[in-house]
Order: sequence, then structure tokens, then C-alpha cells
Amino acid sequence: MKEDNEGTDGNRGIARDEKRPTMRRRAAHERLSTGALARWTRACATHPWRVVLGWLGVVALLIVLVGTVGGELRDEFEIPGSDTQKATDLIEAEFASEQGGVLNVVFAAPEGERLETPERRAAIEKAIARLKSAEFAPKDDEAGLESVGKPFSEDTVSDDGRIAYAEAQFSETIEAEDRDAVLAVQDAVRETVEPAGVTVEYNGEAEFPPVEQGTEEALGLLAAILVLLVVFRTFVAMLIPIALAIAALATAFLLLFILAGLTDINTITPILVSMIGLGVGIDYSLFIVTRFRQLLHDGLSPRDAAAEAGASAGRAVLFAGLTVAISVSGLALIGLDFVTKLGIGSALGVLTTVLIANSLLLAVLALLGHKIDRLKVPFLRPVDDSEEGREKTFVARWGRFVTANARIVFPVVLLLILALASTSMLVRLGAADQGTQPKEQTSRRAYDLLAEGFGAGFNSPIPIVVDVNGDGQAPQKIYDGVQGLQGVASVGKPQLNDEGTVALVFVTPESAPQDEATDELVDRIRGEVVPAATAGGDALAYVSGLTAAFKDIADQILERMPLFLLYIIGVTLILLAMAFRSIVISTKAAITTILSAFVGFGVLTLVVQEGHLLGLTGLDQTGPIETFVPPIAFAILFGLSMDYEVFLMSRIREEHVHGLRTRAAVEHGISAIGRVVVAAALIMGTVFAAFILSADRIPKEFGLLLAVAIITDALIVRMTLVPAFLTLMGEKSWYIPRWLDRLLPNLTIEPPHDGKASPTFDVERPAAEAVGPR
Repeated sequence: MKEDNEGTDGNRGIARDEKRPTMRRRAAHERLSTGALARWTRACATHPWRVVLGWLGVVALLIVLVGTVGGELRDEFEIPGSDTQKATDLIEAEFASEQGGVLNVVFAAPEGERLETPERRAAIEKAIARLKSAEFAPKDDEAGLESVGKPFSEDTVSDDGRIAYAEAQFSETIEAEDRDAVLAVQDAVRETVEPAGVTVEYNGEAEFPPVEQGTEEALGLLAAILVLLVVFRTFVAMLIPIALAIAALATAFLLLFILAGLTDINTITPILVSMIGLGVGIDYSLFIVTRFRQLLHDGLSPRDAAAEAGASAGRAVLFAGLTVAISVSGLALIGLDFVTKLGIGSALGVLTTVLIANSLLLAVLALLGHKIDRLKVPFLRPVDDSEEGREKTFVARWGRFVTANARIVFPVVLLLILALASTSMLVRLGAADQGTQPKEQTSRRAYDLLAEGFGAGFNSPIPIVVDVNGDGQAPQKIYDGVQGLQGVASVGKPQLNDEGTVALVFVTPESAPQDEATDELVDRIRGEVVPAATAGGDALAYVSGLTAAFKDIADQILERMPLFLLYIIGVTLILLAMAFRSIVISTKAAITTILSAFVGFGVLTLVVQEGHLLGLTGLDQTGPIETFVPPIAFAILFGLSMDYEVFLMSRIREEHVHGLRTRAAVEHGISAIGRVVVAAALIMGTVFAAFILSADRIPKEFGLLLAVAIITDALIVRMTLVPAFLTLMGEKSWYIPRWLDRLLPNLTIEPPHDGKASPTFDVERPAAEAVGPR
């Protein structure tokens, strides 16, 4: 027997070449779902007030937990086993006096003038004296200044005398709750020196303003409201996805702050929670609400329509949420704690949305019933959500055009996607320094002043930490070795701790932290200077700093990337093969999702790194892509892109299982759900794009990358490339080896029904359908 080499058409018990009996295809509202999920959704629809009160109780409990065990967000970056981490650990253990956050106070005279006029010098010295006074001394548990440097020493004034700086060191590292103390220092200096015509700017570890949120979310919601009004044509229907997204997002933030009380959560995490939570919150509910209205307009009662929408569309939402969970959980394989937690935080919005959409949303829909069609939008014709009406829409006509011209559409679109994706090969991962931040930030202006006055590399020196281990000459050897290297602007003499066991050697490069020349300098120090200086002794030396840290992160990511990709792609392949009973569908889904992700990376590279249309992002300086952006973005994209695959293919498979050949199933599926996929992509893409307006570079990168990739995936890949591919493949689209079909659990994307109509190949196609070969 050659059973293992044979396959099925993806429907258990129906062989690929079997002749199926001809029967009337039952419409979606005529086939009610059964099974465990259907029983749950029917319970939610039958007892809506219990569900509402239950969720109110859950939210109240979460609020109590936030007040009792919740915590603050804080930035903790660890790179286990790396040079950077070993250097950081040594500094924290042996240089306790240098643990506080440093604020660089940068003074500048007008262009062509000097600071050392009597009036300006007096104002600056008065400001420094004030910082040294008891006014800014540490108090109890409050951060204060422990020391303030001299702004007019030989090393702190630029050669032209226009720029000077002083280092103000706080008593502890600066967290969000210490921000007021930093602002008080800044305001005191500014009000003292500005009357004398001196400009003052600030950067350093202490100048890290909290991430501001609100504007981007509001713009995203506004765009979503406009799209939903066009899709639903009623204000009540529009408000449901918006309300669910806000409720899911609020719940996700409660969970985030509870999690922050148990472990360190980075300050950028809320941006990802908002970005993804709003997008999926609106999209998932849009999918279910659309199915509810279709069933309602086809004649089901409100409770039956809500229960059936949850059992069918809600089932797809569960699968979609599961793919996101799989993708995000893969970040743990990278081995970087802060990357893993960024991913977990990103998934919180998805988790809360899936739970609320499959319970509270169904209860609300059951309560609303036909009231969902109230408050119609003026000047817009009401939408006919019946099956007959859907076949007349532009999206339905587009689906028929694609299937009728699949032999032309498929290669043209595939070449376009490959061309866009190929630009990702230009990417350079690294650390974009403060010189690439918007000029509205004081840290950017301070960076520019210091670079102008003291050189491009002054803003981020390269510290070399030497664990002496009895070899007292090692620090001096490193100092001597670095001095002769190309690309070094200056080297500071070794600084020993009190016991003389650990030394610090600061190297100032000629190039900026983000430049490739600085990367190469770090490599030369690690590969040439350190081995030569420590040879024959027991001393150990570790190269640290911003550039070195991001190189270590990149090395860790590249080392773990094969395992990361294997896990995400492999598990998703198995899940989709189980859901759609087709190895072709699952493989196609993985490949096309990867293509969409590479298109996003390519566009990000062209804009942020290469500078094309850079001004549209609010940035004015190019730079490399942060090393941690690709794995996090890929995990998120792989999950979110699969949402559209699941939403579209679930309806196509449902139509195929209930009697249609592949091409007809594709056309019916697109007419039924295509409009929702387009609207959902526009909403999510707009929500992501709104974060390009953020003041910080990293949210801009995430927003641009995710927006481009999602729009590409939904509009070009799912609505064009995939239908063309399925049409060309025909019934082979549903191929699965018999051994795999037996091995996988019988848990499919479409719900079980109360007596299926036997599949048929002889269903009449809509009159409006384009004529073409099947």
C-alpha cells in the first residue's frame, strides 16, 4: 500500500477523488453550530446579564490587585553571559559611588560667541552653586544630587569656548517616580542662566522622560470610528468594537501593572500594549459583529445570531489569538529577559480581547438585537448584509476578478512583493543614538551641542572594565594598546576602585555611537587589544557601552534566531494544518506571512536607515534599526498576519466543507468576509501608523513597520495573492497526507453543525459571478 503518499481533500471521510452527491448548499444561517464552544456561546447569549456582572466582578478584582500587588514600570536590560553584562555587574559591585544616574548639564553661548564673559560665567557658576546647595541634596528616600562637576575645567570646555558641560550625579538611579527631582534641577539651572543669554540642554542617564501616550491612541480611535461608520453605516454598530477595544485595553493595562509588581516591565511596553490592544480589539470584535449582523439580517433571532456568531466567528478569533500567543511565546527562546517581557506585554491586549469577545461581546449583542442597526449614518446608503446583497459589493467583484485572472494576477503580485521584500537585505542592526531623536527633545539638542564641541564619539564613550586578578599591569597595557588604534579620539587613564582590584578605561571614539566605524572599533578592542593585554596573566577585561551592548544583543538574537523561527513557524504550521486539514494552506500561510514581514522590514529600512521620505516620520537623521526590533516585530506580525489568514480561510473552508468547489468557495468567502478584512486592516494599519507621531524613535519604528506589513498582508497578500493561488491550485489546496490527517486532532477551524448538508460540486454560482474555468 502507498497510503502514506496519498492525501485527502481536507474533509475527513471524503476521499479526494470521490464523487460527491449533489444537494442544495445550505446558507450560513441555516447551519447552526454544535459542540463545546457553541454551548458556551449560547450560554453567554441566553444569560447576558450574568456575563456582564461577571466581567464587572473581574475588573473590580483586578483593580484591587493593582492596588495591593501592582508595581511601577522600570527599565532593566540584561544580556546574560555577554561582555556587556559582565562589565555592568563588575561596575555595580566595585564602583558603588558611581551608581547614581548622571545628568549632563550642557551650556552654550550664541553662535560665534564664548561662555567666558563675566556675566555668563557668573550665571553658570551661580547655577552650579545652587545645585550643590541643600536645596537639591538627597532627602530620606528621595533622589538628590551627590556631586556636580566643574563646567570651566580644561576638559569640560570646547576649544572655541562656546560650549561647556558639567556632570550632575544623583544619589540613585532615576526611575519614573524620580522625574520631578530631575525636572527641578533642570528648571533651576535654566532660570538662572537664560537671562544671561546662555542656552542650557540636558542628556545622560537621568534625562529619560516618561513615555507620553494618549494622542496616538486618540488618532487611531478616530480613524477606526470613520472606517467603522463606512462599514456598518450605523452609529450603534460602530460603537460596539470601539467600546470592546477600550474595555480590553483597560483590562490589559490592569494585568500589566499587576505583572509589574511581580517582575520588571520596561517603560516602552505600554506603547506596544496600546498599539496591539487597540488594533486587535477593534478587529476581532468587527469580525464577530459583522457575522452577527449577517445572521440577524438572514432571519435568526438576536440570541441565536449572537450564539452562532460566537461559535463560528468567535472560533476563528480563538485560533487567531492562539497564533499570536504562539508567536509571542517564541520570544522566550531568544534568551533576553527584556525581549521576552516586551512580547508578553504585547500579547496582553490580545488575551483580554479574545476573552471579552467570546463572552461579554456576545452578551451585549444578544441584549442589543436589532437595535444594533439604529442611528443610521446620514448620506450613506444602508448596507445589505444578506448573502444576496454581499455578492453585489465591490469586494465580491474584486474576488471574482482575481479568480478569473489568477494566471496573470498571481505572478505579477508575487514579483511585486518579492521586490519590496528584497529591500530588507539593506538593513543594518545596531544602536541608534540620541542624535537620531527628534529635535524637540532636550537630549537631542544636548547631544548635538556635545558632538559639536567635543567630537561625535564624546556622547557615548566605550568603557573597558578590567578585573585585575593579580595582574596589576593589565589596565595600563589596555590603555597603551587602545591609544594606537585607528578611530580613537582619546583614552582616559585607568581608574581603579578603592581596593585596586577593578579598573575602568574610558575610550572616546572619533565616530558616533551608531556609526559602523564605532562597531569596528569595538571589534578591534575585543579581538586585538584585550587578548594582547591579558595574555600570560589572570586579568579579565570586558568591553561595554551602548555600541557594545547592542552588538551583544544582536549576537544573541542571531545565535537563537534559527530556533526562534523553527518554533514559531513549525508550531503555527501544525496548528493551521489541524485547523484547515490542509498542509498546502498551512505552508502557504507561513510563507506569505514571512513575505509580508519582510516587506515591512524593507520599507522601514528604506525610510529610517536609508532616509527616503524620512521627514514624514518626524525624524531628521538616519540610523540603524535597533537590534531588538526585528524579533519582537516579527513575532507580533506573524501572529497578527495569521489573523487575516484565519478570518478569510475559515470562511472559505466553511463554504468548501458545505458544498462548494475551491474557486466558488473563494469567491463566496471573499464576498462574505473580504469587506471585514479590508476594514480591519485599514483600522489596524491606521492605529499602528498613528504611533509614527510619537516623540520617541522606537515607537516610530514599530508603528511604521507594523502598519506597512499589516496593510500589505491584508490587501495585497490575503485579498489578492492568496485567492489567485487557491484558484490555481483548485482542489489540491486541501491536500493533506493521510498519515498526518490521522495523526492531527480532529479540531478544525469550522465548528461542528447539527447535520451537515453533503458537499456538492454542482452549486449554482451567483449571477454576477465572472465566467472562467474552474
